[in-house]
Amino acid sequence: MAVRIRLRRVGAKKSPFYRIVVADSRYPRDGRFIEELGYYNPLTNPVEIKVDAEKTKKWISNGAQPTDTVKAILKKAGVQ
Repeated sequence: MAVRIRLRRVGAKKSPFYRIVVADSRYPRDGRFIEELGYYNPLTNPVEIKVDAEKTKKWISNGAQPTDTVKAILKKAGVQ
């Protein structure tokens, strides 16, 4: 089972809002997930990022791979 840390879109049309979740890579983008780690709101100025650093580090140490976008978001948040 390939576990990924990725974004899950929950915002309305033309107003994106994303949750950072841990999910099996076979699940659809907005489908089932294992655990929620935080959120990312690109519409605010400055961009709003909230991440549970402890949970994120635990999942990465257990082998979960963040996507490229999530990796950049985690770097901005100071988690990685």
